[in-house]
Amino acid sequence: MTLKIGLAQLNFHVGNFTSNYNKILDAINTAINQGIDLIVFPELAVCGYPAWDFLEFKEFVDDCESIINNLIPLSTKIGIIIGSPTRNPNLEGKNLHNSAIFMSEGKVNNVIHKHLLPTYDVFDEYRYFEPANLTQCVEFKGIKIALTICEDLWNLDDDPLYTTNPMDLLIKENPEIAINLAASPFSFTHPEDRLKVLKRNAHKYQIPFYYVNHVGAQTELIFDGGSCLIYPDGQIKGLSYFSEGVFSPENENKALEMPSKYDFIYQALILGIQDYFKKLGFSKAILGLSGGIDSAVVYVLLVKALGADNVFAIEMPSPYTSSISNTLAQELVNNCSGKESMIEIKSIMESIEKSLENLFYGLPKGLTEENIQSRIRGLLLMAISNKFGNILVNTSNKSEMAVGYSTLYGDSNGAFSVLGDLYKTEVYELAQYLNQKFDGLIPELIITRPPSAELRPDQKDSDSLPEYDILDKLLYNYIELKKGPLELESMGFEKSIIDRILSLVNKSEFKRFQAPPILRVSNKAFGVGRRLPIVAKYL
Repeated sequence: MTLKIGLAQLNFHVGNFTSNYNKILDAINTAINQGIDLIVFPELAVCGYPAWDFLEFKEFVDDCESIINNLIPLSTKIGIIIGSPTRNPNLEGKNLHNSAIFMSEGKVNNVIHKHLLPTYDVFDEYRYFEPANLTQCVEFKGIKIALTICEDLWNLDDDPLYTTNPMDLLIKENPEIAINLAASPFSFTHPEDRLKVLKRNAHKYQIPFYYVNHVGAQTELIFDGGSCLIYPDGQIKGLSYFSEGVFSPENENKALEMPSKYDFIYQALILGIQDYFKKLGFSKAILGLSGGIDSAVVYVLLVKALGADNVFAIEMPSPYTSSISNTLAQELVNNCSGKESMIEIKSIMESIEKSLENLFYGLPKGLTEENIQSRIRGLLLMAISNKFGNILVNTSNKSEMAVGYSTLYGDSNGAFSVLGDLYKTEVYELAQYLNQKFDGLIPELIITRPPSAELRPDQKDSDSLPEYDILDKLLYNYIELKKGPLELESMGFEKSIIDRILSLVNKSEFKRFQAPPILRVSNKAFGVGRRLPIVAKYL
């Protein structure tokens, strides 16, 4: 017998049980109307992923159980597999399991627990869940199914992270197909890595693999979907990114086209922005627009995600702001049919300097006065945000956040960061992508002129930092690839630059600890996936 399987790739909302339940019901009804035999939902779909310490609340788990109990009667019409936390009946071990619940004919047939609990980067599952100690296939309409949860398929490396591989045990029962429920966050390299892992599993075990993932954003984590069916010969069907729906992959024959790096990043950032606002119940954004590359790219992304009427740009020129910066900022807003306002900060600067002149008497002007400008801008933006209920969006990039090239409580302000996981060179490349996609929205001079904070006369970023093509390569090798000083020197980086930049990165940890959440698009973003002590003295 052939099963018609539907993969429910949906955008769940952590802890929003009413919304999640309604999405699940709609998907089940859609699947029934499509003649689907078995509908499969992602890992922890009932509560959303990651729920983190909400899982420690009894009522939270009670709500999950309530949804499962309400779904059981619906399984008389269709088989259902869905991810949910379940309670561990044993006193020993953690109180919960991360489970896949299989129900049909009005009852729960099997509850399969996750074996391999990732505790690295953005994952911290062993904090909450007890790993499975039993491996078994499930059966539906005479078809034996190897049912696994996300990480259970990933222990195929030459240097395996775990001592067991659940599929090696399940395959002994001779399953005809495999189904994997996932909560696999996005990075721009991960879709390709994910497909490689799925292909390796299908080839190794010589059975088709059905894979279903979340789509949507949960604060800084973005889920791209990528649900699909992969056959042992490597054929892929039904692959879909950044879209919700119930897919029957075996019936889809569209050609496979992997998006480019910046196609992926653009779609991810748009989704990240939209879900952050929607899931918090906000609709309007505010940002400082300087005429520089970072704020220009953030502005375009906000306009595309929220609509021009919902994005308020504020120019705040100081005596050091060039007239061309103001002109370029206004040209950008006009190109986007947006709205902006200008607040001169010269008089505020003078007032603050006057207030401090006795305390600062005899001391030279320098970084303190530069930072005052940035903090004035941060204060004004927060005041406007408070008054009108707009969310302030941060415009810092990953290079700046890495070396601390930002002012705490100034340009580091914001409810969340759009570009904080893109190096400066990547921001320029994203700007070029946006201009190709949207017919030159960003004035070309914003992209081509040397970057500057414009906090003192004739200032350029290169006065304080190496050129970004050098800096970003060094940062990438240190942060993403974890290469130390000796390895970096062997790669050709100058020792003096290595020592200075690594010192800046590590001394700036206290700033990043206070930074807004950053939309994650790389394999190693600043935030929950990178944990370093603030007061350490290593490197």
